[in-house]
Amino acid sequence: MEFHRFLFYASIILSISVYLFPIMANSMGINYGQIADNLPSPEDVVPIVKSIGATKVKLYDADPKVLKAFANTSVEFIVGLGNEYLDKMRDPAKAQAWVKQNVQSHLPATKITCIFVGNEVLTFNDTSLSNSLLPAMQSVHTALVNLGLDKQVTVTTAHSLSILETSYPPSSGAFREDLVDCLSETLSFHQKTGSPFLINAYPFFAYKGNPKQVQLDFVLFQPNQGVIDPATNLHYDNMLYAQIDAVYNALASLGYKKLPVHISETGWPSKGDEDEVGATPDNAKKYNGNLIKLMSKKTGTPMRPNSDLNIYVFALFNENMKPGPTSERNYGLFKPDGTPAYSLGISSTSNVAGSNTTTGGTNGKPLSPIPTPPSTPTSSSTGYLSISPATQGRYEFVGTVLLASLILTKMLLW
Repeated sequence: MEFHRFLFYASIILSISVYLFPIMANSMGINYGQIADNLPSPEDVVPIVKSIGATKVKLYDADPKVLKAFANTSVEFIVGLGNEYLDKMRDPAKAQAWVKQNVQSHLPATKITCIFVGNEVLTFNDTSLSNSLLPAMQSVHTALVNLGLDKQVTVTTAHSLSILETSYPPSSGAFREDLVDCLSETLSFHQKTGSPFLINAYPFFAYKGNPKQVQLDFVLFQPNQGVIDPATNLHYDNMLYAQIDAVYNALASLGYKKLPVHISETGWPSKGDEDEVGATPDNAKKYNGNLIKLMSKKTGTPMRPNSDLNIYVFALFNENMKPGPTSERNYGLFKPDGTPAYSLGISSTSNVAGSNTTTGGTNGKPLSPIPTPPSTPTSSSTGYLSISPATQGRYEFVGTVLLASLILTKMLLW
């Protein structure tokens, strides 16, 4: 690396680590997308990842340049097989060839711990994709077994939150009826192989959809009154925790109470179009900064207080070639030149919603119960746009999950 460039990135590390290292007691995950033509080289990304205290990285492919750059760094990697590969991966021979080339060749120098096969496949409403998902996962897992890698590398897939039929109150979390059969087979695979259940969750969409109804503090982990789940008496003071617990309950309803849940994507954009209310640097700073504080506390959700949060923040960089609204190109913690997109401003863990999870009321005032949402048709969110049509991007997230969150947060406005 040229000396002046080394000094540049070293200055970034020093300036940012002052804010982050003191509180990064828990491991942080980061999504490293590359739909851009102006990003730093993978070698220059290594110190940036370390500067934010991230110990886990999720790729949307298995870029050999990235995997080589992170060799001998102890950073854990989830690598991805895009939706376009699902049909091909049904063939065990092709799956084994892919694992040999893209995973085995980088081990043990690069710590690859997981392969996610497909992204938000079940909410595409594409039968050919859905039918290929489990066979592809099974073929990849079989390849790992044949190569003696199944004890160190797991196989999973990432889902959109819109696989839920209901999410509020969290205790009523349930999967869409039309997806239960397919999900049940996939969940059985997770249980047998010991792999985690991945979910992409974005409270930003609930706020953007109706900023007059959704309380901003509730979605940004800022201090707020909170609500209680009438069935469990658990107190929720942020939307993400409520969403996670809804997933836990949906899994439990199908008999998978102990299956680990990881949040494979969550984040907040620092810039958006005129109609993308809330997409500002200040809100992005609060969402991601407060989220990182909570992750550092090594506490879980109200339903699982003793389970560490396994969360991958979206995303490492702003990506200038992503289609869709302006927000899609502005989820990054960093600009392409390696400078922060905004200051996370992390200095303490006080005054963060979720840092003192309790049951019952707040300051002696009873909390409002969460109303049961009306039945509303759902539509899909297709997730990361590198493997999704622009017309079906993350920004189209609607349905019961969003609408129910609007009803929930109405209760916070008295």
